[in-house]
Order: sequence, then C-alpha cells, then structure tokens
Amino acid sequence: MMVRMGTEGDSVRVIAGRYRLEKRLGRGGMGVVWRATDQLLGRQVAVKEIAQDDSLSEEEARQHRDRTLREARAVAQLRHPHIIVVHDVVEQDERPYIVMELIDGGSLADRISTHGPVDAAEAARIGVALLGALRTAHAAGVLHRDIKPANVLLETASDEADADRVVLTDFGIAQVAGATTLTENGAFVGSPEYTAPERMSGVRTGPASDLWSLGALLCTVLSGESPFRRDSLGGILHAVVFDEIRPPEEARPLLPVVRGLLERDPERRLGAAEAERMLRAFLKTGRTPKAAAGGAAHPTPGYTPTQKGVPLRELAPPPQPSTPSPTPPVTAVPPPRRSTRGVLVAALLVAAMAGAGVSAAALLMRGDDKEASPPVSSAPLTSTSAGTTSPSSPTPTPTPTPKPSKTANTPTAPSGYRVAHDPDGFALAVPEDFTRVPQGERIFYMSPGETFRLGIKMSDPAAGGPLAVMKSAAAKGADTNPGYHDGKVTDTTHYGHPAALWEFTWNGFSTAEGPRHTYDLCWDEGGRMYDVWVSAPVGKVREAKEYFDVALDTFVLEQKQ
Repeated sequence: MMVRMGTEGDSVRVIAGRYRLEKRLGRGGMGVVWRATDQLLGRQVAVKEIAQDDSLSEEEARQHRDRTLREARAVAQLRHPHIIVVHDVVEQDERPYIVMELIDGGSLADRISTHGPVDAAEAARIGVALLGALRTAHAAGVLHRDIKPANVLLETASDEADADRVVLTDFGIAQVAGATTLTENGAFVGSPEYTAPERMSGVRTGPASDLWSLGALLCTVLSGESPFRRDSLGGILHAVVFDEIRPPEEARPLLPVVRGLLERDPERRLGAAEAERMLRAFLKTGRTPKAAAGGAAHPTPGYTPTQKGVPLRELAPPPQPSTPSPTPPVTAVPPPRRSTRGVLVAALLVAAMAGAGVSAAALLMRGDDKEASPPVSSAPLTSTSAGTTSPSSPTPTPTPTPKPSKTANTPTAPSGYRVAHDPDGFALAVPEDFTRVPQGERIFYMSPGETFRLGIKMSDPAAGGPLAVMKSAAAKGADTNPGYHDGKVTDTTHYGHPAALWEFTWNGFSTAEGPRHTYDLCWDEGGRMYDVWVSAPVGKVREAKEYFDVALDTFVLEQKQ
C-alpha cells in the first residue's frame, strides 16, 4: 500500500495519517530509522525514512525509489523467525518510508563493540540462526548482499534464561531474482570487509556470496574484527581477492565451517545446509565435524573458478589452523577514486590488476555504519587530537570512508541535520539544533545544554605530524581532561592523508556533567592540520558516533568569510 498523506507538528511527524515518528534510533546507509507508533493498531514499530539526495537526476531518483521498494518487497515475501518483518510501505512527498517490526535491542556490532567478542557456542548459535534466515531468503530468490554485524539485531529475551533472538535486517541492497539490478554498471554496493571475491572481481553473484559474508561475520564475532580489515579500501580489496586467508585463533573450534565459508571458489564454498549441520553438531557435542562430500554451495552463474589471479584454496577441514599456501604475486592496487552523492556517499574503487588477468574491479561502498558503532566526545583543551579507544565503549574503525570531494560546492545534510557554512572557511553537516560557539582558535557546535560538543580546529602543520601531536596530547590528557583514562592513539589515514585517532574516557568538568567519552581525529591535508572531535556522556556514545561520522563525511573547505 502506497499513501501520500502526512502531517507534521513541532516535535512529531505523522506519516500517512497513521505512523507517528517519535525518536530517532539510528542512521544507516539509506536513511534514518525511527521508533514510531502505529496509531491505527496501537503498536510500536520501526520506520525507515529513506534519505533524499537533491543532486540526483530524475532518473537516478526513480532508481533510488525503486531500490527502496525492492527492499520492502524482498523482505515482505519472507517468513522466518530470524528475518525482520516488514509491515507496510508508505510514501510522503515522494520519499518512501518502510514500516517494520520494532526490535528491542541493539545490533551485533553494538554488542561486539560494547562487550567484546563472543565464545564459540554463541557464535555457532548466531550462525545457525542466520543460516536458517539465508536459506529461506535464497529459496525465495532473494540475496541479501550486505551480511555484516551491523545488519544483525539481537532482540532482548523477555526471560533472562533465554537467549536473545537473532534478526537479520537491512535488505537495503537485496537483489530479488528477476528484478532489474541497480549495479549493472559494474559498481557494487555493500561492505568491503564482508564482500565475496567474486563480487569484487565484477562477476554476477549468487547465494554463495552471502555465505562468504557470513564466514567473515563469524570471524568478527569470535575475534572482534574482520580478517579482511585493512587501513585502506584498496588494501581490503587486495586482502579479499589475493592475500592469504588467516582465520583468527579464536575461530579454531569452528574452523571447518569458517574455512569452508571463506573458500574463494564459490563452486567449492560450503553450502548453507551443510554449514548449519556442522554448527548444530558443535552445539550438541562441542566438536565441529568435517564437511560431508557434496556439501558445497551451488555454483555461481558466470563465475569461472579457474580465473587467473583469483587463487583457489583447498578446504582445511581439521579444526587446527593450517599454513595457507602462498598466493601469487600481484601488482599494487591503485588508490581509490572518490565521488560524491550527498551524505549517502560512496567511493568508486577501480583496481586494475595488471598481469593478474582479472577484469577491473569496481566497488561502490556505502558509508553506513552504520548504524551502529561508538562514541566521540567533547573537544579536549589540548591542541589537535586524534583517536583513542576505550574498552567501555564501541570503537569506530579508523579506516577511510568515502566523503564528498573538497571541490564540491556544498555537502548534503541527511535528515535531521543542516549544513553549517562556517565563517572560518569550512562547511559540514551538524544536527539541526546545534549552535555555533567560537572559543578562540576552536569552533564548537553544541547541542542544547551542551550535552554533545562538536569541535573543529585548523592550524599549521606540527613537527612529527598528526601522530606526534596526538601522542603529545594523550600524554597530557589528565592535565586537561579530569579523570582521564582508557586513552589510546592510533596511527591511521583520512582519505589518503596522514591522520591519527585519539579516543578516551574522562570524568567531565563537573560532577553534574558526569563521565564523558571523546573521539578525536586529526589529519594533515594541503599544508594545513585539521582536528575534528566530538564529546558526549558515556551513555550517549551511539548518537555521538553518528554526529562524528557525519561531520567527517561532510567536512569541506570553503572561501573564508
């Protein structure tokens, strides 16, 4: 059902005369998710508001809406306890809204960030649930294409003795058999660390590609990070397609399943039914059996397993890590080219594998997380700073994320944000209710009551670069941040520029203010040093991380006023 009615008040909006949007729960690659009330049935629901991009042509906007409807159709036809339920799709002002069941609980990514990796039994339980969901989706001709921890929700059990319900969500880039694909130009939408090599090499994909992603996800939940995490998009692509695959030590109990799912040849990759059988056996006996003969997934149409430059791997069923065979040398992957599409930004990576015989691989990466990692905090009173990680809060990955080019005229603000054109010569998107508060060389944008503090500082480069500056600031952290603890500085890059990330927790400036968490990124670019940070109460790290990500994704230089 598609409706075009809506009302909007000072603090709430009612969509289609029925769904009252009440609280923003998070932001993903395609828009904002709200907690809402279905006033007709008197129940709580989740409503996904699809972001608009005014820079799109009429045809591109139509494709964007088509993709949204495809997501709704893909999920609405599926019935499984571990797949999100779609109740309705409505439209207002040519913007689609997807109405879904409301899950009382966070994402798997949140759980890993907050509580760390899980044990093998819990990983197996999660794997069994997701395999059941994927088998149902695949049987209906639906590919998810973006399996990752942020797209798995954990619904809190009503009885403490019961396990949380595992729910697969965000079919935002799902592909339905028979539907027109939106990536026929060779670009892929998804999360590189969880993307199968056959998708990286520009080949048509099938159910086996989702199973590869599940294998990477199992490694992440067991160890805390994907085995393909690297400090650049080109590095991730190279790791997925060429590097030795080294499952983490924590995956040892489930190694036959993990190695089977991370088989580069989709024809030999472990199938969903066999993987589920093996995980159930582990849950019952504590041992993972070998894969049965004929347990591989169905071949992927259009994929040539002997394609030069995409090394094949023998399965290693024993539950002991084995030394992977060396991979053939390859040429370095060129750095990614970036392009802009508002805050739903994407990076187009064209990797020409010279001498490898692989067709140019294009990867269109969504900037989402979205939906789903940790905090940043108020501006430290030291000079430029960068990231640190606190064990008490989720830790964002200090890897490059696509963003608008510095030559773009103006960034695009997502729903709930506005573009702030600062007189000091930069622009970025900030929440609508944030106000500008200059403090000397630092510019703050603060929420009402200064609960959230977003800071920006521009200065001349310093000796040793961002890393030296951040380490110096961290060494003096207790001098300017009362109760400073759990500080960490990480050497990283920011869109190819030298950068450092500083993250820490502190007690706030007063007892009334309470403990806070800060996330701070500093980088060198064009002969200047830039510092952007966010500070927030430790209980509001998810919102703070969202504000931080949006600020960095939309930061551009302008003519100083």
